[in-house]
Amino acid sequence: MLDIIQLLPDSIANQIAAGEVVQRPSSVVKELLENSIDAEATQVQLIVREAGKTLIQVIDNGKGMSETDARMCFERHATSKIRTSDDLFKIRTMGFRGEAMASIAAVSQVELKTRRNTEELGTMVRIEASELKAQEAISTPEGTNLLVKNLFYNVPARRNFLKSNPVEMRHIIDEFQRVALANPDIAFSLYHNDAEIYNLPSGKLSRRIVDLFGKSYREQLAPCEEETSFVTVRGFVGKPQFAKKTRGEQFFFANNRFIKNSYLNHAVMSAFEGLMPEGSHPFYVLFIEIDPVHIDINVHPTKTEIKFDDERTVYAIVQAAVRKSMSQHNLAPSLDFDTNINYSNQFFSFNNAPTPTSTAVPSKMNQADFDSERPFAKPEMSPREKSNLSNWNKLYEGLDNTVESFEQKRVEQSSFNFRNEEDYPETQPFTLKSKANDLLESRPLRSSQDSDATTFQIHNRYIISQVKSGMLLIDQRAAYERILYEKFVQYLQKNNGTSQQLLFPSTIKLTPADFHLLVEIQDEVRNLGFDLSVIGHDSFIVNGIPADSPDENEQALIEGLLEQFKRNESELHLDRVENLARSMAKRSAGRFGMSRLSNQEMNTLVEQLFASSNPSYSPSGELTMKILGLAEIANIFQK
Repeated sequence: MLDIIQLLPDSIANQIAAGEVVQRPSSVVKELLENSIDAEATQVQLIVREAGKTLIQVIDNGKGMSETDARMCFERHATSKIRTSDDLFKIRTMGFRGEAMASIAAVSQVELKTRRNTEELGTMVRIEASELKAQEAISTPEGTNLLVKNLFYNVPARRNFLKSNPVEMRHIIDEFQRVALANPDIAFSLYHNDAEIYNLPSGKLSRRIVDLFGKSYREQLAPCEEETSFVTVRGFVGKPQFAKKTRGEQFFFANNRFIKNSYLNHAVMSAFEGLMPEGSHPFYVLFIEIDPVHIDINVHPTKTEIKFDDERTVYAIVQAAVRKSMSQHNLAPSLDFDTNINYSNQFFSFNNAPTPTSTAVPSKMNQADFDSERPFAKPEMSPREKSNLSNWNKLYEGLDNTVESFEQKRVEQSSFNFRNEEDYPETQPFTLKSKANDLLESRPLRSSQDSDATTFQIHNRYIISQVKSGMLLIDQRAAYERILYEKFVQYLQKNNGTSQQLLFPSTIKLTPADFHLLVEIQDEVRNLGFDLSVIGHDSFIVNGIPADSPDENEQALIEGLLEQFKRNESELHLDRVENLARSMAKRSAGRFGMSRLSNQEMNTLVEQLFASSNPSYSPSGELTMKILGLAEIANIFQK
């Protein structure tokens, strides 16, 4: 019997390796940019055509390579940084010549021009599908100029899986932004089809953030820094008042390498807890410096997912760093540990001393004695202060009569008096009546004979309706999401979305990544009811929005739609119609999630929900309703 196990030819082995390293044009961009950084370049230029499908070119002014190195960098397992197995756990560089070049050359046509500053002539190497076509000495500027042409030209199946140009360009911009953020001391530029997308001069991190994301970021940056013997955290966080409803720009770097880590993201979000509305997302660019022996960067081929050997410590330090930044910049409450607030030894015994915020007088001292014993005597007011005080007092004229009549009316109207009068001290809280309350109280209560009495709303969030078998409980936000989703699907399929025209057209400016995404899906977005058109390389003019849009400005609405679309695309891999319908439904349903509904609106909601294709669940899989049977309700009250 013949042997069946054979060694693969290098060309095929390289193509298999390329499947792990080179997933799309942005993968090539990442590797080439990191090579330029490791070559100590101070200027890096990225040029792409057709979103990298026909050309990816990176030009740098780095150290360049010798004639031998220029050829060796395309060999498998060739590297300039690893000599022993221990070096694998001490890597601080990014990509390096030779690690990915063999994989890239296996699925494209590559031309390399490079020269070191110590040599008069450089070297040109041309390789196609791992096959060396030419190598010769040429005159070329110092540094490296590398062209990758016709990616996946020899692997048609892989090329067919590439997305449209706007999608692929968005991934390229994402990689470019990450590398540019990690290296603000290097000048970067990006051109797509001869149009300049970015031109970033070298400078500080704060300037790099503004150059990448816009001038509006100048006023929202708060420095963040914490240094310990185990890990150092530095960077910037966005002020809470600038938090967005979309996830937006959030970046973590470990030893200058971009990483994705939901655990550390939770640390940042917990530090912002209570400082911004629920569902909002802050901006942050945070760098973590840690000894490489404490991390494993080889968890994923792209090296964006890493593991720390002590994640809890890193979590705590990141959280503390962000909280410290918030307090230092008066963005969160803080304690002044330098101020002595303990006066117990000076004037009172500990047991009898009032707390710093207390106004109660000790029982064994009269008011005059208390005032004379206070550590800080109250100064006499100036005539102007007395005048201001009398003006403030005028606002409360007649309040005593209002309080007395309110208390008297409360006691008279009470049918059950479980406590004596002494149980109600003068400090008992009270509520002042308002004309708005009179309007609400004047509305008649529904009787059991009313036709609408079987459907009502609680907390402006849930709808309860009587059914034959018991009680139907509906989550109105999830129900609206289901109803709106099916409406938007019809709009997209029939190209007949209703638009609400704006009185004044609005101009919105997007990040390059979001701009290219909106250009790609603009036809479907118009079918939803948006009336917009391109007016520049990063701007749109909006003349109309869908009739069922949430109550927010056009910029936030479109940014939120795009963010939800990107999240669905990465997590759920939905087709475009399904994705847009879900994204728009989720954005719009929030408008009705906590709104008061009339009886007619509630009944219409119930009817539309049951007329949908799947009334029990929202498009994202959340339960929209639950029926509590009579027996189940009875069990609640049984002991």
